[in-house]
Amino acid sequence: MRKKRVERTIAGDHSNVCFKPCGVQRKYLERIALDEDEMEAIRLSDFEGLYQQECADRMGISRTTFSRIIERAHKKVADALLHQKALAIMNRIKDKE
Repeated sequence: MRKKRVERTIAGDHSNVCFKPCGVQRKYLERIALDEDEMEAIRLSDFEGLYQQECADRMGISRTTFSRIIERAHKKVADALLHQKALAIMNRIKDKE
């Protein structure tokens, strides 16, 4: 039985955003869904340059959970870049108000 998903703290609204290779119509591209918690992990870790523990604290999750989220996010972004796929940010969790 799966544990109940902990509500994560997300800064800003990243939903309804899609990135795709230039010159290819979106309808011809395979799409990869990046969850908002994965986008937030990238923002905190890669853009703001925070350590994983500080990122986890800001998101209200454990460091091991953050580690799994950021690893998933990096794999999805790399797949989209290397294989010319569209990357869509999906709103699956409640935004911070």
